[in-house]
Formats: sequence, C-alpha cells, structure tokens
Amino acid sequence: MNKSELIDHIAADAEISKTVAGRVLDAAISAVTQTLTNGGSVTLVGFGTFHVGRREARTGRNPRTGAAIKIKSAKIPKFRPGKALKDALN
Repeated sequence: MNKSELIDHIAADAEISKTVAGRVLDAAISAVTQTLTNGGSVTLVGFGTFHVGRREARTGRNPRTGAAIKIKSAKIPKFRPGKALKDALN
C-alpha cells in the first residue's frame, strides 16, 4: 500500500473526502516526525511505538576499493509493534 492508497482507505473508512484524509495523514506524519526530532517517542496503544535509536560509529569497508572508512554515529527512527498489531498478524 502506498500513500495514495492509504489516503483512499482512510477517506472510505472515515467517510470523509480524500483531500481531508490527505491533510489528516500529512498532519499525523508531521506530528510523529516533529516529536522524534525533539527526542521524544510516539505511542499508539495497540499499534506500536515510534522512538529514536542510536547507531554507534563504526568502521566499514568501501565495496569498490576495500579500503576502511569511518562511519559516523547516527540517530535512526525505530518502530516497536504493539501487542494488538502482533496478534492481528498471527
């Protein structure tokens, strides 16, 4: 499912226009992004939790030359599924 298919699904389930559904989805994504940017987490009970993880600096290899390169540490978004989501899949 891509973004436009998700908007169509939201609009049909909520009985709202696709334009409004698109704005709602964009607002939700923006809220999650802003919260993660500020170092917080977003918990949707039954669905899961979005949080910021940390990837430590490490040494990697250039695949073309085989030379060692330093890879910087980075913050990465992570998702931990909730129990209801796990149960729905099994």
